[in-house]
Amino acid sequence: MTMLDLSQVDRIYLATGKTDLRKGIDGLVTVITEQFDLDPYQSALFLFCGSRKDRFKGLLWQKDGFLLLYKRFEDGRLQWPMNQAEMRQLRPTQLVRLLQGWSIDATIHDFDPVHLRPHQKNNVI
Repeated sequence: MTMLDLSQVDRIYLATGKTDLRKGIDGLVTVITEQFDLDPYQSALFLFCGSRKDRFKGLLWQKDGFLLLYKRFEDGRLQWPMNQAEMRQLRPTQLVRLLQGWSIDATIHDFDPVHLRPHQKNNVI
């Protein structure tokens, strides 16, 4: 069960890397504005994860105030992108996958088997 209707959210942003989850609303607003140069008052859900991947925070402006969400998983971990700190925009389906424990980044990539082919001499095999 969820108390958040994603159809009412225009954008979903995920802060990659680690965020200090001791921050409250004002601290997260500062991260959004100063570190990522975004407007926290837009109709957007901002997501943050700390060093432990079993919990995250979300921040959403709801026209009359901020909604601060905090989720802790009792059995499992998020596949949170921990590369450099950047703000990535997600599609709702990516958020659902993330919250189900799946990675939002592709883990299977195209492969070029050129190094597996026998060496060719004068274009003749």
